[in-house]
Amino acid sequence: MSMPEQPIHGASEALNRRARLPGRRLFIGGELSVRRTLLLRAALVVFLFVLVIGVFWLDRDGLRDNHDGEISFIDVVYFTMVSVTTVGYGDIVPVTPQARLVDAIFVTPIRLFVWLIFVGTAYQFVLQHLIEDIRMRRLQARLQGHVVVCGYGHSGRCAAAELAARGIDKQHILIVDLDNARLEDAAEHGYIGILGDASREETLRQTMLPQARALIVCTDRDDTNVLITLTARNIAPDVRIVARVEEAENDKLVRQSGANSTVLPSRVGGILMADSIESNHLATYVMDLISAGGQVTLIERAPREDEVGRHPAEIHSRILRVVRGHHTFNFWDADLRIEPDDKLIVIRPPQAAASA
Repeated sequence: MSMPEQPIHGASEALNRRARLPGRRLFIGGELSVRRTLLLRAALVVFLFVLVIGVFWLDRDGLRDNHDGEISFIDVVYFTMVSVTTVGYGDIVPVTPQARLVDAIFVTPIRLFVWLIFVGTAYQFVLQHLIEDIRMRRLQARLQGHVVVCGYGHSGRCAAAELAARGIDKQHILIVDLDNARLEDAAEHGYIGILGDASREETLRQTMLPQARALIVCTDRDDTNVLITLTARNIAPDVRIVARVEEAENDKLVRQSGANSTVLPSRVGGILMADSIESNHLATYVMDLISAGGQVTLIERAPREDEVGRHPAEIHSRILRVVRGHHTFNFWDADLRIEPDDKLIVIRPPQAAASA
């Protein structure tokens, strides 16, 4: 594999970002984020305090203040706080059987529950790294033939959704990104997410890249995509890498970095928009061809035994192009004959494409 002939603009900045990796965290569908968990627990504690304050205020005649003999709302709030968080100081006490029963049966369980919330939260976050390591090992043990998507911006979301539409289990689509919010969104959609810098070798090793089916590199920067591709190719020499390229002039550099295939979204979009000047339906049909949910599907496959040695026009399948090594042949070439090692670009209905 040859190295890029020249550095892409901004590569030094991307290299500096490698040293600013935040703490890793695993995102799995159905789990709550740390922030949401803390907010929910804090809201529950506040609700319990308000509930106890309301009960004591309704039963304030059963309380006695040893300081001035009167129970105000501030006294009720104070008594609630010291009762729920401690065993009380004795300056305000329940004196009626009903008040004592409320404290024993209602307040005591709440006191224990609040302490469990506090202790449980501290326990969870103190041991978070250990828990994450265990979850990571369990995840890695079942990852095989998965697809790693680096970057969950607009392109990454579209790629993941298309993979799921093509029948890949969402639990075998692993998202790598540096943005917590993006990974939380990915987890809510059923994907697995890892918080980390995909250009770092450690992060890509956590994705079990050598066992992956493919790697899709679709961050918003070409220099970052080159670094990720170089690192990935070093870790997994045989994995298929598909990389997004923003600037056409960087396409060659990304391929030299080790990408098997590159996609230029801006160029594709520009071509479709230019074609749409003369046509109302061409862009829609092209999108229909390349998307899993279309009425027709464009696929690439190897020739069948009964197709070898024949001209594409003689075959029932609608073969549009034959790829032979670095050369391509169109279906109208009169002397074309299909060979066993060729790759065929075929247009098929979705059902036929699924069985191909």
